[in-house]
Amino acid sequence: MGELRIQGIGVSEGIRFGRAFVYALAGEGRAAYAERIKPDQVPAELERLEQAKRQSVAELEAIIAKSELTLGKEKSAIIQGQKSFLSDPAFYGEIVSQVKRKQASPEKAVETVVAQLSAVFEKMNNAYVKERIHDIKDVAERLMSHLQQVSYPDLSFIQEPVILVAEDLTPSVTVQLDKRTVLGFVTRIGGQTTHTAILSRSLGIPAVVGTGEAFAALKHGDELILDGTEGVCIVCPDAATTASYREKFEQEQAAAEKLSAYRGLPARTADGTTVELAVNVGMPEEMREGIAEEADGVGLFRTEFLFMHADGFPDEEDQFRVYRGMVEQWNGKPVVIRTLDIGGDKELSYWDLPHEDNPFLGMRAIRLCLHERELFKTQLRAIIRASAFGCVKIMFPMVSSMQEFREAKALALQAMQELKAAGIAYDEKLELGIMAEIPSVIQLADRFAKEVDFFSIGTNDLVQYTLAVDRMNEKVAHLYDYFHPAVLRSIRSLIDAAHREGKRVGMCGSMAGDPLAAPLLLAMGLDEWSMDAASVAKQKFALSRLHAEECRALLERAIDSDTAAEVRGQAKDFYETKFGTEEQRQPG
Repeated sequence: MGELRIQGIGVSEGIRFGRAFVYALAGEGRAAYAERIKPDQVPAELERLEQAKRQSVAELEAIIAKSELTLGKEKSAIIQGQKSFLSDPAFYGEIVSQVKRKQASPEKAVETVVAQLSAVFEKMNNAYVKERIHDIKDVAERLMSHLQQVSYPDLSFIQEPVILVAEDLTPSVTVQLDKRTVLGFVTRIGGQTTHTAILSRSLGIPAVVGTGEAFAALKHGDELILDGTEGVCIVCPDAATTASYREKFEQEQAAAEKLSAYRGLPARTADGTTVELAVNVGMPEEMREGIAEEADGVGLFRTEFLFMHADGFPDEEDQFRVYRGMVEQWNGKPVVIRTLDIGGDKELSYWDLPHEDNPFLGMRAIRLCLHERELFKTQLRAIIRASAFGCVKIMFPMVSSMQEFREAKALALQAMQELKAAGIAYDEKLELGIMAEIPSVIQLADRFAKEVDFFSIGTNDLVQYTLAVDRMNEKVAHLYDYFHPAVLRSIRSLIDAAHREGKRVGMCGSMAGDPLAAPLLLAMGLDEWSMDAASVAKQKFALSRLHAEECRALLERAIDSDTAAEVRGQAKDFYETKFGTEEQRQPG
């Protein structure tokens, strides 16, 4: 067989070499089962189901205990969430109901409920929510294994280092992977936001998912090269490819060693300017071990994921516990908590919002919260209460007018007054800021700067709205570029207007974590750079080579350019001057 390259989605960086170990999933070759039972069989079948549930809970509790030791409590929360399905009325309760009301066998009931939930989740536009069905299927397969008295997949029998090949890997299997024997893995299905992808990054195991139909070419024992950075799996590589990847692997290892030295250091430029680097967090399980010491705070805590995880609107106490937990983890470092940003590509399964032809321009984020004031007020109270336990800042998303900010601020102040009257502590110096992601805010930045406490630039939406490009539309995605001169001019004008009023500006879009953009942002005087945890060390490395005067000269050339391609070209030339050629430079 000649060399074959299979393209997928790289969800965990790294290059690995090894033989393929084809892993059979639970459910493959499952025994046939009766779909219906007789009325007099219902009590016994319910007891059989309950026994399967007890066994599943015991297994999950053992996995939780093990994952807490290896990954920490945040990551073990993924499996804790699976355990909660077994007491969830919408899942386990509905399975029981199917057995009682329709005389379905427990196996058929499990199959029916999973199919129903899959259909509901598949209709959702948000990739993160849609992929939660993997967790439901994982729990369902565990139940089925006990109902049929067959063993659930176990990786403990792998005795030598391999690259795991599977249709899919469930979160409860992934969390138990041993890096000594599982060098990496490749799957047919999956995406960037599955819990399996999140766990692979936390474990430091390179992974390529979503390889599709080409996956069928992978056979047990094949020699593989797995490139989790580029999302490629190479089957039976030839000598030239192997030699090339060996060289890349050595460069990767050397780069990782260099970057590790920056994790414990402050972000500082070559001429001594200290830069504040923060992280974006959506779920507690995204918190990488040690990141609270490595970064300067949380520049964006996406609260919508708390709502997406729930079966209904979380109440004030549930929200307060989550916000307080996040704030306490950061030991006094600032945590910017964004209020609910639902709408556009983010939906809640239990909130039936009216259909909109263009939801990105419709009822979303702050517009929705100001329409649903009691819901908004509940969240504000929970966040404000959490401010008593650390440094909290509240950020309102999708603000397009002064009126919206003033209304949101009035509700926050009202919540503070109510808490004070009830004798509940909070930080009376709590700051209220906005995301700058709509051109109207840029145009009125001088006015906003007189009233808001801070800004945070959301480049993902700012680019979309400035260039009129739907970033989810592959036909126009090539036009979406934060190096566009119009975007750069918008960012600089906002920062200048804010600084004239003594207000700080952060950035929580993907541009903040791009080392290629670092000299431009440094020259503009950006106060806080917030990014995914994996980018912090890379950005520290990039900043360590920069001098402000040289960056300012680059910015002037970029601002005076006509196209995004011109700016990118200038940034790349500047970068290579500082860091060497493509072969010599370090990652990021």
